[in-house]
Amino acid sequence: MTDDHQTLALALFSVFIAVTLAITTWVSRNRQGSAEEFYAGGRLFSPMENGFAIAGDYMSAASFLGISGLIALFGYDGLLYSVGFLVAWLVVLFLVAELVRNCGRFTLADVVAARMRERPVRIAAGTSSVVVSVLYLVAQMVGAGSLVALLLGGTSEAAQAWTVVVVGALMVVYVSMGGMRATTWIQIVKAVLLMGGAIALTVLVLLRFHGDFDHLLRSAAERSGHGAKFLAPGLKYGGDWTARFDFISLGLALVLGTAGLPHILSRFYTVPTARAARRSVVWSIGLIGGFYLMTIVLGFGAAAVVGPDAVRGSNAAGNTAVPLLALDLGGGADSMGGTVLFAIVAAIAFATILAVVAGITLASSASVAHDLYASLRRRRTRPPRSEVAVARVAAVGIGVIAIGLGLLARDLNVAFLVGLAFAVAASANLPVLLYSLFWRGFTTRGAVWSVYGGLIPAVVLVLLSPVVSGSPDALFPAVDFQLFPLQNPGLVSIPLGFLAGWIGTVTSAEKADEAKHAETEVRSLTGAGAV
Repeated sequence: MTDDHQTLALALFSVFIAVTLAITTWVSRNRQGSAEEFYAGGRLFSPMENGFAIAGDYMSAASFLGISGLIALFGYDGLLYSVGFLVAWLVVLFLVAELVRNCGRFTLADVVAARMRERPVRIAAGTSSVVVSVLYLVAQMVGAGSLVALLLGGTSEAAQAWTVVVVGALMVVYVSMGGMRATTWIQIVKAVLLMGGAIALTVLVLLRFHGDFDHLLRSAAERSGHGAKFLAPGLKYGGDWTARFDFISLGLALVLGTAGLPHILSRFYTVPTARAARRSVVWSIGLIGGFYLMTIVLGFGAAAVVGPDAVRGSNAAGNTAVPLLALDLGGGADSMGGTVLFAIVAAIAFATILAVVAGITLASSASVAHDLYASLRRRRTRPPRSEVAVARVAAVGIGVIAIGLGLLARDLNVAFLVGLAFAVAASANLPVLLYSLFWRGFTTRGAVWSVYGGLIPAVVLVLLSPVVSGSPDALFPAVDFQLFPLQNPGLVSIPLGFLAGWIGTVTSAEKADEAKHAETEVRSLTGAGAV
């Protein structure tokens, strides 16, 4: 990239960072000492505000950079990510949103612990939430590194590393100073910017092809080098049965994982009522649905305008397809229009990453403080540290871990990395959540087994998969301890999570508390007694 690109994009980065830090500083002057204020923003957000914030939380770097890149490289098979991410919200709307808002207070563990022995359930659910959050954070870090590497010419590994460190430091500041209120407003601003940028690019792509979407698809297929196969299933996931099972695994993870993501579940506690939570989801589905339809145009537009070879040459995983598309649509690398449009898109992508990491860090630090710390701390004569203080310290620790893993995984596609996080969420969090809400006989042992029975296999299978070793694109390509053939573990680990919960319950000597279940059922369906 030229000096003009770098200067303008870095200036826009700086403006967004300054604005978000100003929001954080302004919010931090308000009372942040109470857990309700820090974790849930005082439950004062309207359905529309929360809907925009949910959309801002969900439309991550995986969506804007990763999915468009996968479509540009693999055509139809990349489009399947968009479908999975969107369909997942039907599960959230019909099975989760209102019930979680009525039954919980701040975290997933609140819902499960309402009718179980608290300590083992909170430790299990808190551990799972932190693992999912860290995996999701790594994807955002990788997206940030890819973006800045492109900005600086695509070769600066030092720039990528420093970008990951800076993003990690900023997310710690946002969370520790501003809590949920600052995080929410940052996400709202980011959602507006991202939708505006996506709409502008989509219109420009369609204008380039005179509004003829069929012409766009044919041009993309011709330039891809694969012809009609680019527009048909199988280019990425149809080579053999392993690839087909990998696709089924990915689809299950994407559709079921959203309902188990800690940073999405925590958003339902920022509104005053369950009805407001449901309306928030309706708002978010409208925004998210429109956005994912636009990623299809952007992905095929990048294939047709930039070309898969140029996209792959800039970033092997395709993470830079959208900025390159903006550069071309604006008039090319040497034009003022290209410089401005590239800088704007790069700044929006950077804003996307900062907003999402803030939400994920807040959710994971809440799990550490509200669930793990509260359950594991020993009784002492001196008063324990407040949950909010522990959450602020936890944000720092989680930031350090995410930075380290982000540096390690910087050559992987961000949408793929998020698929792994979704698989773990669907394996460990969703089974225990659904069992707790709908199974009258569910017990504490069933809850603990359900979490660990999904979490441990999911993590172990990822470690033994081609993602980590045994392939040229692995984290450690020089070694080979691959034993599991699929890249996404969901096909195996999700059923294991449900099975472990059932086995733990039917083998438990503990009798399910009928009274607590009845109370939880009434509370989840009516909101009576909800916080």
